[in-house]
Amino acid sequence: MNTRPPLPPFTLKTARQKVRLAEDAWNTRDPERVALVYTEDTHWRNRAEFLDGREAVKAFLRRKWDRELDYRLIKELWAFGDHRIAVRFAYEWHDDAGQWYRSYGNENWEFNDAGLMVYRHASINDKPIAETERKYHWPMGRRPDGHPELSELGF
Repeated sequence: MNTRPPLPPFTLKTARQKVRLAEDAWNTRDPERVALVYTEDTHWRNRAEFLDGREAVKAFLRRKWDRELDYRLIKELWAFGDHRIAVRFAYEWHDDAGQWYRSYGNENWEFNDAGLMVYRHASINDKPIAETERKYHWPMGRRPDGHPELSELGF
């Protein structure tokens, strides 16, 4: 079985590492890469959509990033214990008409012993924003070290 360190049970240090690795992967906007952190039979709830299996996750992510343009994400650890991590996040993106949004949400994750995510439950709300309200201006890809976290931004 492939492993995806850090492995559970999580400590504060390893939970923070896991969250940053997830953020970094999602900021690639590469469905193939992102899907590797989930089990083959992963179960998701994303807003009102329910997904089963890694292939469904890949298809979902392709649709997501075809619609959510110039996507940039910050995740922050909220809580952890044993094989579970809770995060809060905010991401910015715009649609094909040029309307910018900041999407806020929470995720609950459960991992197997190999560090692969078995369950992901996400609740997300989208807030239209003016382009001048954007806070995420780094080049596409990984958020630079030293960029403010969600709490520092007041989110």
